[in-house]
Amino acid sequence: MKFCFRALAATGALVALGLPAAAQTEVKIGYALAPDSHYGVAAQKFEEVVTAETGDQFTFTHFPSSGLGGERDVIEGLQLGTIEATIVSSGTLANFVSETGVFDVPFLFRDLAHARAVLDGPIGQDILAKFDDVGLVGLAWGEQGFRHITNNRNPIKTPADVAGLKIRTMENPVHLAAFNAMGAAPTPMAWPEVISSLQQGVIDGQENPLSVIVSAKLNEVQKYLTLSGHVYSPAMLLVSKPFWEGLDDTQKAAFEKAATEAATAMRGYVDNVEASGVETLKERGMEVNALSPEEKAEFQASIQSAYDGYYKTYGEDFVNSIVNFK
Repeated sequence: MKFCFRALAATGALVALGLPAAAQTEVKIGYALAPDSHYGVAAQKFEEVVTAETGDQFTFTHFPSSGLGGERDVIEGLQLGTIEATIVSSGTLANFVSETGVFDVPFLFRDLAHARAVLDGPIGQDILAKFDDVGLVGLAWGEQGFRHITNNRNPIKTPADVAGLKIRTMENPVHLAAFNAMGAAPTPMAWPEVISSLQQGVIDGQENPLSVIVSAKLNEVQKYLTLSGHVYSPAMLLVSKPFWEGLDDTQKAAFEKAATEAATAMRGYVDNVEASGVETLKERGMEVNALSPEEKAEFQASIQSAYDGYYKTYGEDFVNSIVNFK
């Protein structure tokens, strides 16, 4: 009883001094890009809102620039409960919830507004909920923007310009099918290996949104940028299901609010880069060309065989419901 009294008295003293009476819960959050990227901006906003809503209950430790490994490694860490949170590209997520891959179908979305409306609407939210079945909790859709092609071989204006191009893709069957149909030589590769592989000539190019191309300074290892806009690239804020199940309802609400605000911050970053990124990359020395609508149509026609596969995998009606979403 004396021990219990002393413990209670000590706890009261800590509270009176403004000190936490119990240890904070650590939230390790890992992501592939630098702190000043759209991922870093979202991660910082995520922490700020959770802290504002919960006080000192949680302490965040950030692991940017693949500090905890590749995206697949980090997601598997979430499933095991050894990592609490991540911001991750949709390409890797298709390995865990296959329906996520539908968003990577080329030329699916008209523009950013169309993509955001689909993700925030019933289609996107239904897919978000499916992560619960694989030991993950999908809190919100973020984004990277539309993907474009960079390379060191030649400017790209027609599918023939892509023939034989050794281009890094994510470990994503939707992307692989598209580039195979174009006649390229797609090379799946984890992001931490990409820069050195470009430097060494192991691959000729890669494809990513302007938000990544600018923040990762790919102009230092790539000469040509083609504004192809071939795929819209969402991102997701995920937390570990074991971690989530240890939170009370108030804490869960705080994390949900934080994820929503983090996604908004990420989209704001993408809007800024879409407006200024091309000029930034030109100033850094990249040669830039944009595909015309007619040239895009030629690329779309070149991957018809891939579309046949997409319809078989996801259902033609489902794909068209996204294309025609208002």
